[in-house]
Amino acid sequence: MTDDRVISISEEAQEAVLGIRDREPDASELALRLSITGARGLEFTYELTFVPIVDAADGDAVEHFGDLPVIVAADSAERLTGASINIAGGGLAIENPNSPVPMIAPGDATMEGPVADRVQRVLVEQINPAIASHGGFAELVSVEGEIAYLRLGGGCQGCGLAQVTLSQGIERALIESVPEIMRVVDVTDHSTGDDPYYESSKK
Repeated sequence: MTDDRVISISEEAQEAVLGIRDREPDASELALRLSITGARGLEFTYELTFVPIVDAADGDAVEHFGDLPVIVAADSAERLTGASINIAGGGLAIENPNSPVPMIAPGDATMEGPVADRVQRVLVEQINPAIASHGGFAELVSVEGEIAYLRLGGGCQGCGLAQVTLSQGIERALIESVPEIMRVVDVTDHSTGDDPYYESSKK
Protein backbone atom coordinates (compact mmCIF):
# COMPACT_ATOMS: atom_id res chain seq x y z
CA MET A 1 0.00 0.00 0.00
CA THR A 2 1.03 3.61 -0.50
CA ASP A 3 -0.07 6.83 1.14
CA ASP A 4 0.65 9.09 -1.83
CA ARG A 5 -2.12 11.60 -2.46
CA VAL A 6 -3.95 10.81 -5.69
CA ILE A 7 -7.39 12.40 -5.41
CA SER A 8 -9.20 15.09 -3.45
CA ILE A 9 -12.67 15.05 -1.95
CA SER A 10 -14.71 18.07 -0.90
CA GLU A 11 -15.93 18.41 2.68
CA GLU A 12 -19.51 18.23 1.46
CA ALA A 13 -18.78 14.97 -0.35
CA GLN A 14 -16.99 13.60 2.71
CA GLU A 15 -20.02 14.28 4.86
CA ALA A 16 -22.32 12.64 2.32
CA VAL A 17 -20.15 9.52 2.06
CA LEU A 18 -19.78 9.24 5.83
CA GLY A 19 -23.56 9.55 6.19
CA ILE A 20 -24.02 6.62 3.82
CA ARG A 21 -21.26 4.59 5.44
CA ASP A 22 -22.75 5.06 8.91
CA ARG A 23 -25.71 2.93 7.83
CA GLU A 24 -23.40 -0.04 7.19
CA PRO A 25 -22.46 -2.66 9.79
CA ASP A 26 -18.95 -2.04 11.19
CA ALA A 27 -18.97 1.36 9.51
CA SER A 28 -15.80 2.55 11.24
CA GLU A 29 -13.83 -0.29 9.62
CA LEU A 30 -14.94 0.54 6.08
CA ALA A 31 -13.17 2.59 3.43
CA LEU A 32 -14.55 4.03 0.23
CA ARG A 33 -12.92 2.20 -2.70
CA LEU A 34 -12.65 4.00 -6.03
CA SER A 35 -11.73 2.28 -9.28
CA ILE A 36 -12.08 2.83 -13.02
CA THR A 37 -14.19 0.12 -14.66
CA GLY A 38 -14.01 1.19 -18.29
CA ALA A 39 -14.79 4.07 -20.63
CA ARG A 40 -17.84 5.54 -22.30
CA GLY A 41 -16.92 7.87 -25.12
CA LEU A 42 -14.25 10.25 -23.83
CA GLU A 43 -15.12 9.70 -20.17
CA PHE A 44 -14.12 6.97 -17.74
CA THR A 45 -16.70 4.92 -15.88
CA TYR A 46 -16.20 4.33 -12.17
CA GLU A 47 -17.12 2.09 -9.28
CA LEU A 48 -17.49 3.35 -5.71
CA THR A 49 -17.91 0.71 -3.02
CA PHE A 50 -17.38 0.28 0.69
CA VAL A 51 -14.80 -2.34 1.63
CA PRO A 52 -12.94 -3.14 4.86
CA ILE A 53 -9.85 -0.98 4.94
CA VAL A 54 -7.78 -4.05 5.78
CA ASP A 55 -8.66 -5.39 2.34
CA ALA A 56 -6.57 -2.74 0.60
CA ALA A 57 -4.14 -4.52 -1.69
CA ASP A 58 -0.47 -3.91 -2.25
CA GLY A 59 -0.14 -1.01 -4.65
CA ASP A 60 -3.49 0.54 -3.75
CA ALA A 61 -3.31 4.20 -2.70
CA VAL A 62 -4.85 4.68 0.76
CA GLU A 63 -5.76 8.27 1.55
CA HIS A 64 -7.43 9.69 4.64
CA PHE A 65 -9.87 12.58 4.57
CA GLY A 66 -10.80 13.24 8.16
CA ASP A 67 -12.66 10.13 9.35
CA LEU A 68 -12.99 8.82 5.80
CA PRO A 69 -10.33 6.50 4.38
CA VAL A 70 -10.36 6.20 0.59
CA ILE A 71 -8.74 3.36 -1.34
CA VAL A 72 -7.78 4.11 -4.93
CA ALA A 73 -7.30 0.87 -6.85
CA ALA A 74 -3.72 0.32 -7.97
CA ASP A 75 -4.67 -0.23 -11.61
CA SER A 76 -6.66 3.03 -11.63
CA ALA A 77 -4.38 5.36 -9.66
CA GLU A 78 -2.46 6.79 -12.59
CA ARG A 79 -5.64 7.57 -14.49
CA LEU A 80 -7.23 9.11 -11.39
CA THR A 81 -4.34 11.40 -10.44
CA GLY A 82 -5.74 14.88 -9.90
CA ALA A 83 -9.36 13.73 -9.79
CA SER A 84 -11.81 15.07 -7.24
CA ILE A 85 -15.03 13.79 -5.69
CA ASN A 86 -17.67 16.45 -5.22
CA ILE A 87 -21.41 16.89 -4.84
CA ALA A 88 -23.24 17.76 -8.04
CA GLY A 89 -26.84 17.31 -9.07
CA GLY A 90 -27.74 15.98 -5.64
CA GLY A 91 -25.22 13.12 -5.75
CA LEU A 92 -21.54 12.28 -5.86
CA ALA A 93 -19.67 13.37 -8.97
CA ILE A 94 -16.12 12.55 -10.02
CA GLU A 95 -14.22 15.25 -11.89
CA ASN A 96 -11.22 13.72 -13.60
CA PRO A 97 -8.70 15.70 -15.67
CA ASN A 98 -7.65 12.45 -17.35
CA SER A 99 -9.46 10.86 -20.28
CA PRO A 100 -9.13 7.52 -22.00
CA VAL A 101 -7.02 7.38 -25.15
CA PRO A 102 -8.24 4.91 -27.79
CA MET A 103 -6.07 1.80 -27.97
CA ILE A 104 -5.25 0.78 -31.51
CA ALA A 105 -3.75 -2.64 -32.11
CA PRO A 106 -0.43 -2.93 -33.99
CA GLY A 107 -0.80 -3.29 -37.72
CA ASP A 108 0.13 -5.91 -40.30
CA ALA A 109 3.29 -4.78 -42.07
CA THR A 110 2.95 -7.48 -44.75
CA MET A 111 0.00 -5.86 -46.53
CA GLU A 112 0.47 -5.47 -50.27
CA GLY A 113 -0.77 -2.91 -52.77
CA PRO A 114 -0.40 0.86 -53.29
CA VAL A 115 0.50 2.87 -50.20
CA ALA A 116 -2.76 4.84 -50.18
CA ASP A 117 -4.78 1.64 -50.40
CA ARG A 118 -2.91 0.15 -47.46
CA VAL A 119 -3.35 3.31 -45.40
CA GLN A 120 -7.07 3.22 -46.15
CA ARG A 121 -7.22 -0.42 -45.11
CA VAL A 122 -5.54 0.34 -41.77
CA LEU A 123 -8.02 3.16 -41.18
CA VAL A 124 -11.03 0.95 -41.94
CA GLU A 125 -9.90 -2.24 -40.21
CA GLN A 126 -7.88 -0.99 -37.23
CA ILE A 127 -8.14 2.69 -36.47
CA ASN A 128 -11.78 3.58 -37.00
CA PRO A 129 -13.16 0.63 -35.01
CA ALA A 130 -10.94 1.69 -32.11
CA ILE A 131 -11.77 5.39 -32.10
CA ALA A 132 -15.44 4.78 -32.92
CA SER A 133 -15.96 3.78 -29.28
CA HIS A 134 -14.78 7.29 -28.42
CA GLY A 135 -17.17 8.90 -30.90
CA GLY A 136 -14.65 9.68 -33.62
CA PHE A 137 -13.36 8.57 -37.00
CA ALA A 138 -10.41 9.29 -39.30
CA GLU A 139 -10.47 9.57 -43.06
CA LEU A 140 -7.64 9.65 -45.58
CA VAL A 141 -7.29 12.92 -47.50
CA SER A 142 -4.15 12.04 -49.46
CA VAL A 143 -0.75 10.38 -49.39
CA GLU A 144 2.17 12.43 -50.65
CA GLY A 145 5.50 10.63 -50.47
CA GLU A 146 6.07 9.55 -46.88
CA ILE A 147 3.28 11.72 -45.47
CA ALA A 148 -0.32 10.64 -44.88
CA TYR A 149 -2.81 13.49 -44.57
CA LEU A 150 -5.84 12.67 -42.44
CA ARG A 151 -9.03 14.39 -41.39
CA LEU A 152 -10.54 13.56 -38.01
CA GLY A 153 -14.29 13.73 -37.50
CA GLY A 154 -17.01 13.02 -34.98
CA GLY A 155 -15.84 13.22 -31.39
CA CYS A 156 -12.24 13.80 -32.56
CA GLN A 157 -13.00 17.14 -34.23
CA GLY A 158 -12.15 19.99 -31.91
CA CYS A 159 -11.32 17.52 -29.15
CA GLY A 160 -8.44 18.33 -26.85
CA LEU A 161 -7.36 14.70 -27.09
CA ALA A 162 -6.95 14.78 -30.85
CA GLN A 163 -3.20 15.37 -30.66
CA VAL A 164 -2.74 12.50 -28.21
CA THR A 165 -4.94 10.21 -30.28
CA LEU A 166 -3.02 11.11 -33.42
CA SER A 167 0.48 10.66 -32.00
CA GLN A 168 -0.07 7.72 -29.65
CA GLY A 169 -2.61 5.75 -31.63
CA ILE A 170 -3.17 6.61 -35.27
CA GLU A 171 0.39 7.47 -36.23
CA ARG A 172 1.86 4.42 -34.55
CA ALA A 173 -0.64 2.08 -36.18
CA LEU A 174 -0.05 3.54 -39.63
CA ILE A 175 3.74 3.50 -39.39
CA GLU A 176 3.78 -0.08 -38.12
CA SER A 177 1.38 -1.23 -40.83
CA VAL A 178 2.68 0.83 -43.75
CA PRO A 179 6.46 1.31 -43.46
CA GLU A 180 6.52 3.82 -46.32
CA ILE A 181 4.61 6.26 -44.10
CA MET A 182 6.98 8.26 -41.90
CA ARG A 183 4.72 11.11 -40.87
CA VAL A 184 1.03 11.78 -40.25
CA VAL A 185 -0.47 15.24 -40.68
CA ASP A 186 -3.94 16.15 -39.40
CA VAL A 187 -5.65 18.65 -41.71
CA THR A 188 -8.85 18.78 -39.67
CA ASP A 189 -10.34 22.17 -38.86
CA HIS A 190 -10.17 22.01 -35.06
CA SER A 191 -11.32 25.61 -34.79
CA THR A 192 -13.63 24.72 -31.93
CA GLY A 193 -10.69 23.33 -29.94
CA ASP A 194 -7.57 24.84 -28.44
CA ASP A 195 -5.27 24.01 -31.37
CA PRO A 196 -6.39 24.21 -35.01
CA TYR A 197 -3.60 22.04 -36.42
CA TYR A 198 -1.71 18.98 -35.26
CA GLU A 199 1.28 17.33 -36.86
CA SER A 200 3.00 14.21 -35.67
CA SER A 201 6.41 13.06 -36.90
CA LYS A 202 8.09 9.69 -36.72
CA LYS A 203 11.03 9.88 -34.33
